[in-house]
Amino acid sequence: MNRRTFLHSAAASAPLAAFPALRAADKSGSRRFRTALIGCGWWGNNILREAMASGACEVTALCDVDSRQFEPTLRLVREATGAEPRVFKDYRELLERTKPEIAIVATPDHWHALPLIAAVKAGAHVYVEKPIGHTILEGRAMVNAARAAGRVVQVGTHRRISPHNISARDFIRSGQAGEIGMVRCFVHYNGGPDTPRPTVEVPKELDWDFWCGPAPLRPFNGGDPRENSPGSRGGIHPRGFRNYLDYANGTLGDWGIHWFDQILWITGEKHPRKVYSTGGRPIAGPVVSTAAAQTTDAPDHQVASYTFDRLTVQWEHRRFAGNNTDKGENVGCYFYGTKGIVHVGWQKGWTFYPSNAKDPVVTREARLNQPDSQNIRELWADFVDAIRTGRQPVSDIGEAHLATNMALLGMLSLKLGRSIDWDGDKERIAGDEAANKLLRRDYRKGWEYPTA
Repeated sequence: MNRRTFLHSAAASAPLAAFPALRAADKSGSRRFRTALIGCGWWGNNILREAMASGACEVTALCDVDSRQFEPTLRLVREATGAEPRVFKDYRELLERTKPEIAIVATPDHWHALPLIAAVKAGAHVYVEKPIGHTILEGRAMVNAARAAGRVVQVGTHRRISPHNISARDFIRSGQAGEIGMVRCFVHYNGGPDTPRPTVEVPKELDWDFWCGPAPLRPFNGGDPRENSPGSRGGIHPRGFRNYLDYANGTLGDWGIHWFDQILWITGEKHPRKVYSTGGRPIAGPVVSTAAAQTTDAPDHQVASYTFDRLTVQWEHRRFAGNNTDKGENVGCYFYGTKGIVHVGWQKGWTFYPSNAKDPVVTREARLNQPDSQNIRELWADFVDAIRTGRQPVSDIGEAHLATNMALLGMLSLKLGRSIDWDGDKERIAGDEAANKLLRRDYRKGWEYPTA
């Protein structure tokens, strides 16, 4: 990758400068948008909190298939705005009856495509959580639906708007790290053997059949949300779904999109040409899936290699052994350039380690919001401004689709046990029809897979 590829774009930082004025205008009386939240769990509430704080939104409706989620979310809305939004268990009924102008889709991964497509067709702009889809052709259908409806769709890849990530991008694109030939991403957490969790009775407040929706209907194994940190072995719901492959794509599908998106955003690359991944469950142990009990089934470690025209990207995650190196960060990526290494992290910002030991180390600290060390506030402001001005948002669904594809292609290679040649323009795997069948999956009876 040569220096010309890294031409600096001043526009990348422009939305950040607009935030204070936008938020002040919203709170001074600008028209507010009727806003609905679909998926009232932990992260959905994080997004909703910032939507209300922006002053740009009137929360009119909430939707969740688990009515236990309603009261904490209603309390959040009452305390912040005094409003009393209507509650629904079916997103289709919510869209029909309340006609929101903005819909937040904060459901598990397997439930991103259908609500988003329905929302944009109903006229709503959408803020959807990452990764955009569970399979690649879901994502393509989502992008096409957003474009056909002319709606703004912002994806929750909030690192695109984090101040330290913006400055790292500027630093690399200006050529100060030299020519970038390789990037390595890592996510390392503690963990151990995966003991099967017994099947338990579905809580009366939860519509488990609807929760599974278009995905396979599995036995319910409960779970305490406090157990479901990234390295834990919790039950499917709430919050444990990431490591059950019927509903998500493991650590690569969860964390991978964040760092792949950073790489594509910084380098300007779009598609890898070749992908190979391997991994397994030597620590978690064999997969158990019976009527009586089940374990997770995602790999406890995975390595993937992505070949681009001008650089190579490596991915590594472990759900055991933790990480006490890399400045104490357990997630991040290294950009390896001819002038040195840029470590782009999360909670500790970024650092440039020059190849010439006489040159100074450069560090920029992170500026993150709480809870959960994120920059949803800035991403939401960019979303609202994009709606009002008609421009594309900084985390537009078209670009998030490319980052999601990288994660999904890694999982696809792992399942196949071989490398794949990816034609990113056609979104097909060259000469491999068996692999192309995995670009989608059959939906459960009663649900229709979206067409691209």
